[in-house]
Amino acid sequence: MTALIQCTDHGAIRELKLARPPVNALNPALCLALDEALRQALADGVDGIVLAGGPKVFSAGLDVPYLLTLDGRDALVTAWGTFFAVARSLAACPVPIVAAMAGHAPAGGCVLALCCDYRVMASGPFRIGLNETQVGLAVPVGIMHLMQRVVGQHRAERLLIAGEMVEAERAHAIGLVDELVDIDHVALRARAWLETLLQLPRKPMLVTRANARADLVAALHPDCIQLDRFIDAWREPDTQAGLRALVAKLGK
Repeated sequence: MTALIQCTDHGAIRELKLARPPVNALNPALCLALDEALRQALADGVDGIVLAGGPKVFSAGLDVPYLLTLDGRDALVTAWGTFFAVARSLAACPVPIVAAMAGHAPAGGCVLALCCDYRVMASGPFRIGLNETQVGLAVPVGIMHLMQRVVGQHRAERLLIAGEMVEAERAHAIGLVDELVDIDHVALRARAWLETLLQLPRKPMLVTRANARADLVAALHPDCIQLDRFIDAWREPDTQAGLRALVAKLGK
């Protein structure tokens, strides 16, 4: 266990729980800790991973207040780069991963969930989605593909352009999440799904899984993220104004 990731083993399954209260905002330290926890889990020979967050908020996405304090392009490239790197690690993980979302999963939180094999979410007044356009950011092509592959191209287009956050019941109906359960049983159900999957003949399952997820890994290649272009957009005056308005709203 690190200060930012709580690790709990359940037989051959390891639960990695984001532990940066109050909302698991994704700063570089948390992203690096998650990346290291993933590497350690694989080194320890786990057969499956549950990625969990806090109660009521899985992860609120990137730590926007922190990002707004950064001076200079290089610092922004480093901060955003660590996030996209851990997303790639989740996508390329050679063992199955389930997102256990006991709460909201906006923006970067949604990206992490979309990189997992399966998504279990708490039923109730919780939302998930990519709301980048709401604050003046264009969604990278690679991140668009993550949404398209689970809800279909046309529905993804509508959600992404509007920056819509989808309530849990609708998210389940459109396939953005795979299951809804009571908030107290999210992690338990995530483990149960993994346990069923892990009963299959191991090598055929893993080879088929890798083939099925090749497009996901490719979508997160740096060429599809175009980080330099994304940082340029981040620094635009209109985007900065939208982000600062968001921070002010959250602070009330």
